[in-house]
Amino acid sequence: MKFIIFGLGHFGHSLSTKLTSMGHEVLGVDKNIDRVESYKDEISHTLCLDATDMAAVSGLPLSDADAVIVAIGNEDEGAGIMTVAMLKRQKVKRIIGRVTSPLQKTVLEAMEINEFVDPERETAERMASSLDIKGVLDSFQISERFRIMEIDVPDRFIGETIKKVEFKERHKVTLLTIIRKDTHKNILGINKSESVVLGVLPPEFVMESGDVLVLFGELSNIEKLMR
Repeated sequence: MKFIIFGLGHFGHSLSTKLTSMGHEVLGVDKNIDRVESYKDEISHTLCLDATDMAAVSGLPLSDADAVIVAIGNEDEGAGIMTVAMLKRQKVKRIIGRVTSPLQKTVLEAMEINEFVDPERETAERMASSLDIKGVLDSFQISERFRIMEIDVPDRFIGETIKKVEFKERHKVTLLTIIRKDTHKNILGINKSESVVLGVLPPEFVMESGDVLVLFGELSNIEKLMR
């Protein structure tokens, strides 16, 4: 797929390099020449351009892009809004706007933008969820009721099989997978530990100390399981 990303700050740069590494074609745009030069080997294409320059923006391959992401942050909130406005005038088929304040989101909604990303808020919410309940390592909110959570395996489950624990039947949660530490020697002969996602597991799989369970379900049911 093809993406154009305006703004190569921390978020825009991270998004651009991740999409590039996944095999997508990305055009990263920023008015800061130092950023453009620094990231040119990490992103498919980079271009130094003022996103508020109508003539310059209209010369980009906007019609070829599967999505255009305006990742300009709170360092220039006005520029982000102006860029979205120009993209709307160019009739770009899919625009995703980064929001840094409630007012900015209201303005973008008035411009009929319905896809947003708020990385600071989303990160804060995930961290708050993980800190709210002891034993939660990470949390992703699907809706008001449902979460995906990474939790330390409860002591009472260690040595038990997935079948015996009866995650769905007894606890009303779904075990998506397990993350387990794997230790191996690197090329220098030094022991190195890394986390490995074990994928879909059979009912006879035995849980061990140090395992991380990735669970999906209602928050109340996950909390009951942890207690």
